[in-house]
Amino acid sequence: MRKMLLIVLTLAISLSAQVTVAAEPMAAAEKEQHNAKPHNPKYWHKMAEGMSQALVKHFWGANFKGFEKRYYFNYGSNLSNLTTNHYWPQAHAMDVIVDAYMRSGKKQYLDLYPLWWEGAPKYNFSGRPEDAWWNVFVDDMEWITLAQIRMWESTGEKMYIEKARQMYDQWIWTTWGPEDEAPWYGGITWKTDVAKSKNACSNGPAALIAARLYNFYDKAGLEGGKTREEYLNEAKKIYHWLREVLFDKDSGAVADNINRRGMVNRRWIFTYNQGTFLGAAHELYKITGEKQYLDDAVLAATYVIDNMSRNNGVLDDAAGGDGGLFHGIFFRYFVKLINDETLDIATRTKFHNYLTHLATSMAENGINPKTKLYGGKWWEAPAGINDVPLTSHLSGCMLMEAMCVLKPLE
Repeated sequence: MRKMLLIVLTLAISLSAQVTVAAEPMAAAEKEQHNAKPHNPKYWHKMAEGMSQALVKHFWGANFKGFEKRYYFNYGSNLSNLTTNHYWPQAHAMDVIVDAYMRSGKKQYLDLYPLWWEGAPKYNFSGRPEDAWWNVFVDDMEWITLAQIRMWESTGEKMYIEKARQMYDQWIWTTWGPEDEAPWYGGITWKTDVAKSKNACSNGPAALIAARLYNFYDKAGLEGGKTREEYLNEAKKIYHWLREVLFDKDSGAVADNINRRGMVNRRWIFTYNQGTFLGAAHELYKITGEKQYLDDAVLAATYVIDNMSRNNGVLDDAAGGDGGLFHGIFFRYFVKLINDETLDIATRTKFHNYLTHLATSMAENGINPKTKLYGGKWWEAPAGINDVPLTSHLSGCMLMEAMCVLKPLE
């Protein structure tokens, strides 16, 4: 994805919403706001369904006259931005479709799977002749791979996970290392033509992919190539590199990258990096039972709550651009951690109330009640149906879907 490391960053627009530099802990008054409303599953299911329908209605390209074969999610609502010079939001749009299908069982969502499967590689802006799914941004391929695994998870169609495995084995893991090269000593590359840049956004998702290939190896009937244990070893290796190089073990902050000069950028702290780090830690905790992984996940989540929630107790606005998606990725992995009943009740309660406060604030203020569109501003809903960013709307969808799977504390 086109962001931080080419020094063409647009932080002043939406990414400024994600950056935390020496942030102050949240005030006690703000923390009190996290005593949110009781969990109401019917309400959240209605909100999630409305937003998923809005995603299909306003962003799915084939819905519009003259674009019937455009099996692709448009970058702007209602044809307001048809650029195909983006790839990674496609994965998250498909993730939301998977969420909607798993929640509702509606054939409408399932029918999009094969169409997107045809359209996503077709519109991939930097594919290669030997693999139309390939992209110069390694993390973009990782998001696509994670979505493919979930497509298999929700359907049992083996081609989805087989493609995910091939992409990980051939295009993602091959960018690891070299392990003896100082000062990086390993790490998954962020972009194939910037080999010495090792980013959190390319290592957290890679660890998740490897862990999931390990988890699903037997169920999916994977054969040949790497063994099941090799995937677990790679997941651990990637995660521990990320923990040692980019994770602050005192604060819980995940630095964005170690750059080509070998310097760690600890000024850029983004919610999606917090999310994939805690997601990978939690995944490895469930596999191994080693409590250090759980402790790491809790610390990374706590950093977001205590240091990145300075907008009346919620995260900063993220209206469009790559940054529009960052919060949504955090929500996806954060809710899995909240649902872990091995967490102590005080931590679960804090996390549960925080997520509910976020969702309540967004639902009551940031989502247009008629169109069910979300434009990335917590306290201001988009007035019309045009020019709503796909990335921001997806984050809203992911928060509403997270509320649908959030378990009650009792």
